[in-house]
Amino acid sequence: MSEALQDLLDLLDLEQIEEDIFRGRSRSAVVPRVFGGQVAAQALVAAGRTVPADRHAHSLHAYFLRPGDPGAPIVYTVERIRDGRSFTTRRAVGVQHGRPIFALSASFQTYEDGLDHQAPMPPAPDPATLPTSRERLRGYDHLPPDVVEKFLEAREAVDLRYVEEPPYGLFGAPRPPHSPVWFRTNGKLEQDDPLLHVVLATYVSDMTLLDSVLLAHGRGGWAVGDVVGASLDHAMWFHRPFRADEWLLYDQESPSAYGGRGLGQARMYTQDGRLAVSVVQEGVVRVPREDSR
Repeated sequence: MSEALQDLLDLLDLEQIEEDIFRGRSRSAVVPRVFGGQVAAQALVAAGRTVPADRHAHSLHAYFLRPGDPGAPIVYTVERIRDGRSFTTRRAVGVQHGRPIFALSASFQTYEDGLDHQAPMPPAPDPATLPTSRERLRGYDHLPPDVVEKFLEAREAVDLRYVEEPPYGLFGAPRPPHSPVWFRTNGKLEQDDPLLHVVLATYVSDMTLLDSVLLAHGRGGWAVGDVVGASLDHAMWFHRPFRADEWLLYDQESPSAYGGRGLGQARMYTQDGRLAVSVVQEGVVRVPREDSR
């Protein structure tokens, strides 16, 4: 296991400070606020630690309320909404400086047999044939070195490989709003805990989901400064078991952008074609006022 992956696991391993109250550390991201995927993952950890082990996360719905301060811890309070015979519902709120910055509702279910069908996995190249993040980013002379280093540091725990050029790699002209990405953790995980693998997928899910919004308008994104934005809300459905240390295809697209907001929707498939996760996110995507093209 890489040191960066161990650091990420430590970041997601919350301290319990009271019954149903947990504390998490923060760290800097590419932008000067707490990375949204970190907050979502930590909130899911907090919620999951109040649920019986035989109940696995099947969905989450969340709102990003305020930017997080990377220099301060986040306290998560969990409310036990319902414990039914098959389903358990939890609500977790992340608080910094006395104010809520994030709210999450999550549902957990015991395993049961049922109907089974899925959308087919789209064609995609073998991830082993694609350049790593480091190989791609080192080849972009138009990106400032400090931006490249921030990207590499933020993604050091994850092996993330774009099938096509990311928005910050090729911009200036609109492209189809479709962005497939392969990812897995940068190292094998010793733990088989299903919650950990779901939490890690939640963490990664916020990294690239709004890329397809940018592609539709030929924008390079926050890395090149031609848009400003932030995540607003986030929803995930966990359909089938998977491991975050094995390749997942994150197939992302944007059906709409309007009113300063952009919508991204995506599916995560295992390498053998099983639909594991569905994701939808809306974010603020604004063009700087001095750039009206």
